[in-house]
Order: sequence, then C-alpha cells, then structure tokens
Amino acid sequence: MNNFTFKSFLPRVTYSILLLFAVVLISCSKADSVDATLSSVRVINASPSVATYNVYLGGSQINAAELPLNGSSAYVQKTGGTYSLKFTTGSSVESLLTKSITISQGAYQSFFLINKPGALDGLYMTDDLAIPSVDQAYIRFINLSPDAPALDLIKTGATTSLITNKAFKASSSFISIAPGTYSFDVKETSSGLVKTTLSNASFAAGYHYDIICGGLVSPSNDSERGLTLQALLIK
Repeated sequence: MNNFTFKSFLPRVTYSILLLFAVVLISCSKADSVDATLSSVRVINASPSVATYNVYLGGSQINAAELPLNGSSAYVQKTGGTYSLKFTTGSSVESLLTKSITISQGAYQSFFLINKPGALDGLYMTDDLAIPSVDQAYIRFINLSPDAPALDLIKTGATTSLITNKAFKASSSFISIAPGTYSFDVKETSSGLVKTTLSNASFAAGYHYDIICGGLVSPSNDSERGLTLQALLIK
C-alpha cells in the first residue's frame, strides 16, 4: 500500500528547493569572482650566458629564485595596462635592462630575455593556450640563439620537419602532438645539418610547451652557453 501523503512529501520538496538555491548561489558567487580585466604574464631567461637574473614587474619582484638560462617565472596576474619590467643581478637592484610592456586585457603573455649580457633585449609574445583536444599536447618552437641560422624542428629519425625556417626571434604557433616521450633534432634549414638535439622529453595531454633553441652556435668564452634545445612546460 502506498503511504504517500502531502505531509510526508513537503520536507522532500523543501529540501530540493533549498539544495537548488544553494547551487545557484555558489554558481553566482563563482561567476561574480571572475575579473575579466586580469591578465597573466611570465618571464623566461633565454640570454645565452651563465648569468642569472631577478625580475621586477611594476616595481615588485616576481621570481622566487634567480632565473638561469631557460629559467621561468610562473604566470603573474595583473590588470591590463602598461608596466615597467626590470632585470637585475642577484646581488644588485641596478637595472641591466628595463622595458615598458603592455599587458593585454584577458591575455596570457610571455617575455623572453634574449641576447648576450651588455646587449640584452626582449621578445614579447602572446600565448594562445587554447586546447582544441584534451587528448593532445601542444608545442611551439622558438629560435632564441643570436648566432644561429634559420632552423627546423623535427622528431629524431623522422623525414619531415614539424616546424620549418625559424630565424632568430621567430616563433611558430602551437601545434598538436600525441602525448608521449620524444626526442627532437634542430636542423639548419638551408643545409639540413643537425645543430642540437633534445632527448627523451615527455609531453602530457592537455598541456602547452615551449621548445626553445637557445645558447650560441659559437660561444667565445666559458661564460657563454653553447647551443641547447629545451622543452619548457608553460604554467
């Protein structure tokens, strides 16, 4: 026999309404907490030397430890606008390079410190961190070696390059690869000669990576770094 009564049904209705109301409140509070003016910027040391650097954005230090070659700060959130970006050594606050950068509203952006000490400069770019497929990893290739020719990126042992003809300071767009562990070669575009290799680098689905060719083809002393190829997780 069915013992249903309106009196027994009422608490269930009341509970459901209260639960729905709570979910709506939580959803609204999350939406209200999103600030569309916030942007994210990170800084990477790609200067081909043994020097390490501290980084100040708008007067505040943003790196937890001095950045070595291919060292990166985490993304720092700022409102869109124009800021000063200053690089110093670990023992001094004297500027080695100061740049004015514009942080675009709602964007992810990266600033690469490039060139040798004494001629430091920067390369500033927007990071398209879209993930068209969660089953893929995403890589972009950047040539940041001041004395390197135009370069191609190719999987070791493959016959076709993934990315071609990138001169100094040139970057590809992000391309997708299947997640896994790979070795890559960098080849001179004109001759096909392998200039350097990255061995056994792992790439996870749903993540973005910079593959940076940095250092120098012909370092002139022990303070300058030779040519390297590094995979850097973007985070």
